Amino acid sequence: MAFESLSDKLQNVFKNLRGKGRLNEDDVKEAMKEVRMALLEADVNFKVTKTFVNKVTERAIGSDVMNGLNPGQMVIKIVNEEMTSLMGSETTEIAYRPGQEITVIMMVGLNGAGKTTTTAKLAGKMKKKGKRPLLVACDVYRPAAIEQLQINGQKQDVPVFAMGDKLSPVDIAKASIEHAKKNNNNVVILDTAGRLHVDEELMQELKDIKANVDVAQTILVVDAMTGQDAVNVAGSFDEQIGIDGVILTKLDGDTRGGAALSIRAVTGKPILFCGMGEKLSDLEQFYPDRMASRILGMGDVLTLIDKAEENFDAEKAKALTRKMKKSGFDYNDYLDSMAQMKKLGGLSGIMGMMPGMLPGVNKNQMSQLENAMDEKKLLHIEAIIQSMTPAERENPKLMNPSRKHRLAKGAGVDIAEVNRFVKQFEQAQKMMKKMPGMMGGKKGKFRFPF
Repeated sequence: MAFESLSDKLQNVFKNLRGKGRLNEDDVKEAMKEVRMALLEADVNFKVTKTFVNKVTERAIGSDVMNGLNPGQMVIKIVNEEMTSLMGSETTEIAYRPGQEITVIMMVGLNGAGKTTTTAKLAGKMKKKGKRPLLVACDVYRPAAIEQLQINGQKQDVPVFAMGDKLSPVDIAKASIEHAKKNNNNVVILDTAGRLHVDEELMQELKDIKANVDVAQTILVVDAMTGQDAVNVAGSFDEQIGIDGVILTKLDGDTRGGAALSIRAVTGKPILFCGMGEKLSDLEQFYPDRMASRILGMGDVLTLIDKAEENFDAEKAKALTRKMKKSGFDYNDYLDSMAQMKKLGGLSGIMGMMPGMLPGVNKNQMSQLENAMDEKKLLHIEAIIQSMTPAERENPKLMNPSRKHRLAKGAGVDIAEVNRFVKQFEQAQKMMKKMPGMMGGKKGKFRFPF
């Protein structure tokens, strides 16, 4: 999970601060030493770390904090505020041209950062907001780059403009604008070629495109897992061609987080989105305050709610609520709930955004819970349910030993696994009976049961 190591270290620092009734200057300085080490180990830029620690220390040593009712909490609040400020304070949106003008967006970056996939993800986001995007295949060098964009464009239901790999990217970009005008597209997204490293040939090609096409926004895609290198790449691209914003990919991986914390401070360019998975829907708007909360282990319930509302089917939820009141939760409903959980990023993704939801559950227990719901086991559960007859799915009371043995054979699993699942289902059924209102609120609007 992103920032896990950094979050753990910072939470240990804060735990020590909370344990003190009053703070003195030495307490603050000692805590800030540990914060400094944690940030450096997370590959945060050295100068950025130094400035950040100095600002926090200066504010934390103020008399209001030292003499406050809860000085430890006040220091944490200061760290949260300064970290948010470090990443840009306010959320930055992509700037579109007014009226019917076509907004041309040029996507740039090095090979391996996930630029082509991110380009398709971005187009999907724009379409959901009512834009009419056109994807343009300008990478004529990387094998299968054009095909990859076409496949992803089809999945997002976004048209792709391609002219093969024989013409120059400049000619393709120019032709795409005319195509967009004829086909009523108001956003053109150019998927340009990358390289293994920043070089003169790459930069010249991007400069040529900008010289021939009226590019409104140049967006750099960088791999968050490369840490400080991502910041250096951003600096090079901005210096040579000029960028308007950054998209960080692979932020869901075992990344140290240094890029997210350093890019804005070093380049002055905002992070627009972050890639949180491989699915085409796994692109999140970047909110500095929410990201700071995640890093500090405070969760991010707002993003979870955004995800839920984006994937929420109000009519289906109302129908399920009515059904639960009448006849209860069945195996079909369980299957639907698993699909919803996947859309929200799985159990670990949900729990990572919800601190304190399971009071008393320690890290080891959380790990066991995640293992119980890992992808392989979820596939087994799907196979078990799909091996049931329609009557068995709709009426869980029909389940008996002979039926369980048949399901085990049909799903290709051990009978013990079927028994475990049936027990899990019965527990879920009891829980769902207690809170049918979780699926809908007033006028069918989504609300969480917490």
